[in-house]
Amino acid sequence: MDMDHVASNGLVLLGCGKMGSAMLAGWLKQGLPAKSVWVIDPKPSDWLQSTGVHINADLPKTPAVVLIAVKPQMMGDALPTLAAMGNGKTVFISVAAGTPIAQFEQVLGSQTPIVRAMPNTPAAIGRGITAIIGNAHVSGAALNLAETLLTAVGQVVRLESEDQMDAVTGLSGSGPAYVFHLIETLAAAGQAQGLSAELAMQLAKATVAGAGALAEEAEEDPAQLRINVTSPNGTTQAALEVLMDETNGFPALLKRAVKAATDRSKELANG
Repeated sequence: MDMDHVASNGLVLLGCGKMGSAMLAGWLKQGLPAKSVWVIDPKPSDWLQSTGVHINADLPKTPAVVLIAVKPQMMGDALPTLAAMGNGKTVFISVAAGTPIAQFEQVLGSQTPIVRAMPNTPAAIGRGITAIIGNAHVSGAALNLAETLLTAVGQVVRLESEDQMDAVTGLSGSGPAYVFHLIETLAAAGQAQGLSAELAMQLAKATVAGAGALAEEAEEDPAQLRINVTSPNGTTQAALEVLMDETNGFPALLKRAVKAATDRSKELANG
């Protein structure tokens, strides 16, 4: 089961907003024929209409993959229309936040191969990271195919159990917002020290983006990278003594923040 299988049997994309569009653009760039893709979207964008894919047309009876990229609140209306494809060979992949596999099994059938995926917003520029887990009916080949499809928008990691998805949500799913807030507050702190708002924001954005890229590319781990730029009794050490404070610094703050997001994810999943 590979992209040739998808090209032959077809892929149905349910929802083509930012995430769906990013994935579709990646698949087409990788060589998936436009005529092998069926998109269901109530308000197709000009870009989508320019791609040559089937839009809101009659669907193939047994596509290789159905990828669900609609918001959870829209799922109730959209999923039943695909129920006839359940309990068969079609692999369903969901990137809908907070919707457990069991909920899909109720609508699509208990024998349906279902992969649950949690991407994050940098997927929109191909720099996301997505965690995936399949139910008991997802073969190794089907999971490999899901990973191949999702690498169109960044890295992919596999989970050991669906229970881990809440922690993934708290860390990488919601994590970009934490970093955006870090940029906001870093720029505001620079402004408080006399920089213009524009210059402080430019410095903050470039610093966070550059440090993130270095952390991914470097052989050393982030702890060693931090040590490398910290001179004894220097400016960085003065700042880190504040940030690394066990009670009021990043360790305690981020632990609480990720736990709060993880707990909320559990609450939403349990209705």
